[in-house]
Amino acid sequence: MTTPSALERPTGVPLGRRLAARLVLLPAVALALLPPRRMRAVLGVLRRGAAPATGAQAQQARDAMCAVSLRCTGPKGCLPRSLGAALLCRLRGTWPTWCTGVRVVPPFTAHAWIEAEGRPVGEDVPDGYFARLIAVEPAER
Repeated sequence: MTTPSALERPTGVPLGRRLAARLVLLPAVALALLPPRRMRAVLGVLRRGAAPATGAQAQQARDAMCAVSLRCTGPKGCLPRSLGAALLCRLRGTWPTWCTGVRVVPPFTAHAWIEAEGRPVGEDVPDGYFARLIAVEPAER
């Protein structure tokens, strides 16, 4: 999926957040290679004990992933970008809703994204633009 925000590399991401994003980049890419069922199971374990991420926390994590990896910035980088942002949130004790699904307007394409406070983070699309197929929400506390 190509959106304006998916192609922009954020500037001004603090060094500590960029280093943390580099730390989770390899695990995010490795997770992206797993079958969906296993990916969901791993994320389900990782989310335990985390508070729901706010929109600002999720956006900062997404921006950090785009700042450290061209792979995560491009239109085909949605899966490692969303996984990395979720892992980066988890390092800070929070968890966004991680989603994968399809765009519901032609052309129909697969996409992965994170949500916080009930809205897609950094996608600049209207509500209902994506249909969820898999979602890993913050665990009930």
